[in-house]
Amino acid sequence: MIAANDYDPVASGHVASFARPGGRITGIYQLQEGLAAKRIEVLKELLPGARRIAVLADASSLRQLVAVRGAAKKLGVELLVHEFQRAPYDYEAAFAGFARGKADGLLALASGFFVPARRKIPSLALQHRLPGIYNNAFWVEEGGLLSYGVDFSGAYRRVAELVSMVLKGAKPAELPVEQSSVFELVANLKTAKALGVTIPPAIRLRVDRLIE
Repeated sequence: MIAANDYDPVASGHVASFARPGGRITGIYQLQEGLAAKRIEVLKELLPGARRIAVLADASSLRQLVAVRGAAKKLGVELLVHEFQRAPYDYEAAFAGFARGKADGLLALASGFFVPARRKIPSLALQHRLPGIYNNAFWVEEGGLLSYGVDFSGAYRRVAELVSMVLKGAKPAELPVEQSSVFELVANLKTAKALGVTIPPAIRLRVDRLIE
């Protein structure tokens, strides 16, 4: 059973197809490539004058980076990409580079390797005055400005249901890998105030949860 939070299970070879995974694996796919492109669109909507967007990336998020590059080209923004090569990740150096490049905003791609820094990254973003968008609400709960992505609690409940089905005799090879269809936009008003950013009505109307 898998919860593919930051990779495509078909492209990675974990399953043969979404409809007929084969083997002994099924689960949930969270569509991070498409969501990453949507996140930069939301960030540009928040910051219409932004010309340069800083991007945190690593080996596990390269497919997302491809999607973001395509979206950035359509939006007419330049990407300042810091791709971490090996652990431990030097986040201070990454943000120092973003400052030199005069970034206007931040996009952190979805990577499990970034999760241990879920307090450090938003803190550095605030320190460097970079409005940021992330893949999950827990980033916003730790001081990030915005997140857009799958509701992890709902996704993992569904994984538990799939596990129960398998334990009752269902064959994983015959259970389609499900693609997440419910997403949430979360905003931190305290962080917005600290950054001097006004969340426009068009975004605020779409926000599912406000953290104050």
